[in-house]
Amino acid sequence: MTESPYLSLRQAVRPAILAHWLLAGDQERAGKLAAECEDLLFLTRELLKAAGRVRILGGPVPASDVPDPAERAGDRHAQLLDAYAEAGLLWAKVVGCSVALAEALIDRGEWDDVRRLADFLAGAGEESAAADLRIQLGKAVFQMHREQLQAISNTMPPAAIGKAIDALRAVLREVPEDFPDRNREVNRFLPPLASAIHAIMKDQDVDLPLTSRVEHIATGGVAKYPDIVTMSLDELAAEFEGTCS
Repeated sequence: MTESPYLSLRQAVRPAILAHWLLAGDQERAGKLAAECEDLLFLTRELLKAAGRVRILGGPVPASDVPDPAERAGDRHAQLLDAYAEAGLLWAKVVGCSVALAEALIDRGEWDDVRRLADFLAGAGEESAAADLRIQLGKAVFQMHREQLQAISNTMPPAAIGKAIDALRAVLREVPEDFPDRNREVNRFLPPLASAIHAIMKDQDVDLPLTSRVEHIATGGVAKYPDIVTMSLDELAAEFEGTCS
């Protein structure tokens, strides 16, 4: 009964380590982010106190002046249950505070720290909270690049093609892999991108090598294969760079 994921010292303090690092790394941090860090540190300290009580109460029963062993054991058992419940509630608050901190970090665009918090929570058995954070992060990344993505068409000039490739690569790099339909969402931009590249190659009388898949991608040939979206984008980027270099 004394063992529980939220009582693991290394797991419990990992979000607090990040909070300390955030505050120490930039003393000018203020507002919501600093407040969330301070709350997380306070809750982690209280959690560790409660966890310590569980450990102590779960150990051997010490000698006591109370003559009735049954009464002594019953009182200790009640204290142990209270301490265990308190630790559980504090862990829930630590998780909630970690999520709130991650949301503040998303607003600031500090996505690497959000990934760290999501990894911390997943490692502590809070897969659902970690998945929610990654979904929020994915939405933020898509939103940041939405303008460039919406501008993708089969009539783009070279400068726009370069920006489109950079935006798609950023999405694949920064959006968590477990974000729902990440690859499929990126994959749907490949046909118009490939069509724009193919049009430029034709205008420049560039002969397509036998290994080229530009035409295949332009006609939607990879639409059903989102798992190879990174490879397909890399191929299009290579064709474009080879044509416009």
